[in-house]
Amino acid sequence: MRLAPIAILLAGLPLSAAAAPTWQTISSEPGKRIELDRTSIKREGNVVQAQGRVVLEKELIDGKSGAGYRVIEAITRYDCTGRNANTIKRIYKKNESEVVREEETKGAELPVRSGTLDDKVLREVCRPPKDSQAEIAQKANEAATQLKAANDALLKKEMAKAEKPPVVKAADSGHGEQSAIPSIRPNLKAQMEAAKESAKEAAPPPAPAKEAPSPAKPKPSMVVVKTSAYDAPPAPKPKKPAKQEGYMLEVSPSGAVVQHAHTHWGYEGAGGPENWANLDPKNKVCATGERQSPIDIKDGIKVDLEPIQFSYRPSNFRIIDNGHTLQVSVGESAITLTGKTYELVQFHFHRPSEEKINGQRFDMVAHLVHKADDGSLAVIAVLMERGSENPFIQTLWNNMPLEKNQPVSPPTVVIDPANLLPASRNYYTYMGSLTTPPCSEGVLWLVMKQPVQVSQDQINIFSRLYRNNARPIQQTSGRLIKEGR
Repeated sequence: MRLAPIAILLAGLPLSAAAAPTWQTISSEPGKRIELDRTSIKREGNVVQAQGRVVLEKELIDGKSGAGYRVIEAITRYDCTGRNANTIKRIYKKNESEVVREEETKGAELPVRSGTLDDKVLREVCRPPKDSQAEIAQKANEAATQLKAANDALLKKEMAKAEKPPVVKAADSGHGEQSAIPSIRPNLKAQMEAAKESAKEAAPPPAPAKEAPSPAKPKPSMVVVKTSAYDAPPAPKPKKPAKQEGYMLEVSPSGAVVQHAHTHWGYEGAGGPENWANLDPKNKVCATGERQSPIDIKDGIKVDLEPIQFSYRPSNFRIIDNGHTLQVSVGESAITLTGKTYELVQFHFHRPSEEKINGQRFDMVAHLVHKADDGSLAVIAVLMERGSENPFIQTLWNNMPLEKNQPVSPPTVVIDPANLLPASRNYYTYMGSLTTPPCSEGVLWLVMKQPVQVSQDQINIFSRLYRNNARPIQQTSGRLIKEGR
């Protein structure tokens, strides 16, 4: 009977349980809506992992399984400071519960372009929580934990006493029993009061709520919110954003960000292409993959290929020297092929061209990286040969950053990615991989047959930064290559 009050008290303590997904619509567009599961958000510093999904109005056919799907769920890690995203898992579903296919992905971190699905999710998950709410929740949890620990200790003590044979018998004139009851109950009450008092001292909820609006508290959150490194010049600590270095930031199983201590990947020496697979376990496919890029495009079959539908639009741009190449991000632009739309994420340059055409290598190449809602990638390669000056390229070179990892966003300069394309849009196509670590496969390559011209001076300018940033040619391994006729 003495254990009943303690059991009742313990029954009132909160019990933790795995939270079911709570989908919240964050954007609706014609034909689809974008939702976020807020219970999935895990935050470690400037890296946030979250699960989002796209719900389609019309069913699409999965090319790998042949089954139809209307829901694409994705678990993605977002670098809030660098505005990069890395999808680690996708789930294709016919409906809310019926899974069509799951796939683990080992893609590289890609910049998040404004207006895209990833941008909308990133804005939600990277929004810093209010300090007052966070402190109250943390201290309340601490108080609950301490109270539960105190109750557990009391319960064990009472159970131990209950197991002992009674020392006082009825023959003791009632004195023993009367003195035994007060000896337990007052102690139990005192310990319970002490536990409650210690919990109150550990976490007083009202105090943080009142102090949160004071000027002294918001400063830490203001430092964390320096995620706008790409939108404004770096504030007092310019070297912190530079440490991001994109790809070489790894997220450990706990979600914490870890900087690799070993050699950084590059194009020569210890970090060269022949060693990429040894630099990081994530790069294993660089050595073991059977559909790697670039390749020597030859011996293809000539067919009537579906024309690529370009929806490129003029916009402002951001250019950055990321330590491997010059990379450019623009506003809303996309391509459509075989009924699927791919949004332009970024484009960058290699010297010389990474791919060959019938054994011929070109002076440079531009790779325009596109991403579909289901996470699949399509890369358009525009080959470049020495000739007349290219106005589009000159605009980019005019705004070239002076330092690595310090982006430049000219406020009054507008470019149209369509001006980078050749007059003829005929192309070669094959399935390959990213040409940089982690060399992820399953990339649709669309290589323009007609090169564009750039001047020798423009080639020399890029060579001052990167005289050779091209991965060697990879084995075709019997892959089918199609050539538009």
